[in-house]
Amino acid sequence: MSVSVSLWCEEEQGQARGHSQLRAPWDPSVSGQRIIQRLLQVEERYLPSALYVALIQRDPERREELAKWAMEVCCERGCDETVFPLSVSMLDCFLSASLSLPVSPYCLAAACILIASKLTECDTISADSLCAAAEYSFLPSNIREMERVILATLRWDVAAVTAQDFIPHSFPLKDGKTDTEEFFSTLRRHSDTLVAMCVCDYRFLGAPPSLVAAAALNSALRGLGNKGPGHLGHMSATL
Repeated sequence: MSVSVSLWCEEEQGQARGHSQLRAPWDPSVSGQRIIQRLLQVEERYLPSALYVALIQRDPERREELAKWAMEVCCERGCDETVFPLSVSMLDCFLSASLSLPVSPYCLAAACILIASKLTECDTISADSLCAAAEYSFLPSNIREMERVILATLRWDVAAVTAQDFIPHSFPLKDGKTDTEEFFSTLRRHSDTLVAMCVCDYRFLGAPPSLVAAAALNSALRGLGNKGPGHLGHMSATL
């Protein structure tokens, strides 16, 4: 008995990066208080040391420069919104462990972006595009070597908890209403923007991601005023 299986792939080789990717629908079974409590337990493991926080607060310019560059690269390359905060968290964890910048700090930031992209995206950013973003101040081979250094230093524990991990669990399930979905889509975009701003700002360094996520959502809600639906009790209770 012969079985005919079609493995035809409809993807185009020249498809530009940044087009919307197909994603599985949100699964309610991986949301709720149980997941939030687990994230709260794990998040402390990825906070930078008090010594590193003190050093950055004394001289924040270089860290902010690297964080803003990483944000620009992630935006220009159309990365998922989770890539940027994860890459900066990885950067902080590495510098917290080593307490010294490598010869090429931008190569370090690029390697963090590349690892974060591999962890969260199907269509990952390329090493060549990262080199181009840094005006070829380093080579793809340098990024791959820096990848190995980061993974060895952090012992492959790089899937850090970020503020972006908490935000989706604060939204209620979809009710099918267009105006409600539009409001929550706008709220999510505003929250993502505020989280990105906090990630760049050294004054939020060392703050728990859960606190940053709650503050970003609350600020976004206040910014939107009374434009949203009346049933926001779920979000208020979660925050």
